[in-house]
Amino acid sequence: MRTIPAEAWVLVGDGEKALFLKNGIDEGFPNLTVVREMVQENPPTREQGTDSPGRRHDNGPGHKSAVEETDWHRLEKERFAREIADRLYKAAHKGRYDKLIIAAPPVVLGELRKALHKEVEEKIVFDVAKELTNHPIDEIEKALTKD
Repeated sequence: MRTIPAEAWVLVGDGEKALFLKNGIDEGFPNLTVVREMVQENPPTREQGTDSPGRRHDNGPGHKSAVEETDWHRLEKERFAREIADRLYKAAHKGRYDKLIIAAPPVVLGELRKALHKEVEEKIVFDVAKELTNHPIDEIEKALTKD
């Protein structure tokens, strides 16, 4: 069974919402409270892009191929991951936390990991590749302490 260290921060995020939580002083009995919440609007790509995919000329006369449509939704998730990473860096640099736990869906966790500053990476105790943003805090505590 994993434990959440006393006073550790817990980031629970996905591509549209991030909760910054802080544990109480007893690592044997987690007591997470919300420090900050970030929310962004990120509608599906079909609602963000209005143009049809582009076309380009191939080798040979009269040959054209479709160009893959931009996935605006995915790009926005990547941007949001960078914004979360920046907030974590600023808080770490100010000494607001010494230990960090991250819970996010696998794709978002990967994007977040790419964007994290070395100072933040060194504070990570463990991460959980799971979507927990819309769960109540007591369920988040249970999910994080389960092996």
